[in-house]
Amino acid sequence: MSTAEPSTYHLAGRAALVTGAASGIGLATAELLAKSGAKVGINFLPADERGPATVARLKAEGLDVVEAPGDVSTDAEAEAMVGRAIDRFGRLDLLVNNAGTPATRKSIAPDQLDLVTEELWSVLINTNLISVFRCTKRAAAALKASRGAVVNTASLSGIDSVGSSIAYAAAKAGVINLTKNLARALAPEVRVNAIAPGAVDSTWMVEWTEEHRKMTIDRALLKRRCTTNDLARTIVYLGFDAPMITGQTIVVDGGISLGG
Repeated sequence: MSTAEPSTYHLAGRAALVTGAASGIGLATAELLAKSGAKVGINFLPADERGPATVARLKAEGLDVVEAPGDVSTDAEAEAMVGRAIDRFGRLDLLVNNAGTPATRKSIAPDQLDLVTEELWSVLINTNLISVFRCTKRAAAALKASRGAVVNTASLSGIDSVGSSIAYAAAKAGVINLTKNLARALAPEVRVNAIAPGAVDSTWMVEWTEEHRKMTIDRALLKRRCTTNDLARTIVYLGFDAPMITGQTIVVDGGISLGG
C-alpha cells in the first residue's frame, strides 16, 4: 500500500487548466502538474478565498501557476474563464474538468425523495455535468491544436452506488456517458477520459460519519481510502502518459466496488 509522494512527469512547455482546484482532488492535481513543470491555471469560484491563497502559496514554492477564477455552472463565466486561460498560456495541453458539488451537507438516502428537490437537481446538473461540456467545448480548438487531452472527474456513484444523493449519482453517470461521446467528438486529435473515485479522504461538503468512513475502509480490498494524491496521479497519467486510452472511465477506489 504505497502512499508515497507521487512521481513527477517532464511537462515543461505544457499548459493545463484544472477546474475546482482550490482544494481536494483539483488542488492535488494542479500541484502535481506544476511540480512536473507545466504551467497550470487554477480555477475556483470568484468568492472562494482559498483560490488566491492557494495560487500565492504555490507561486512562493516556485511553481508556474495562475489564477483562473470563474463559476463553471454559468455558461458565460465558464467560456470566459477557459478563454482567458488559453490566451494567457498561448496553448492548452490538458483540461481537467474537476469542479463539482454534492449540493448537500448530509447524504440523502434513495428513499428520501422529498429531499431531492428541483433546486438540488439544477445545481448538480449545471455544476457537475453541463460544466464538463461547457469547458470542453470552449477548449476544443486549443486542445486539437496541441493534440491534448481532457480528464473528467466522475464518481463510483455514477456506475453503481448512490453517493450523496440519487441526483448526484445521476449527474456523475451523465459525466461517464458524456466522456465517451466527447471522445468520439474530438477524435483523433484529443483523448477524453474520466476517473471514478470511490471513498476519498478530502475536504468535501458532505459530513460522512466515522462509521461510514470505517465501513469504506473495511470494504476496500486495499484497506484504505483513496487520497487526493492517488487520484491526481491517475489524472496526470491519463492526461500525458496513456496514448491509446480514450473514452474510458477508470475506477480508482482501492477495490471498494469489489469488496464484500
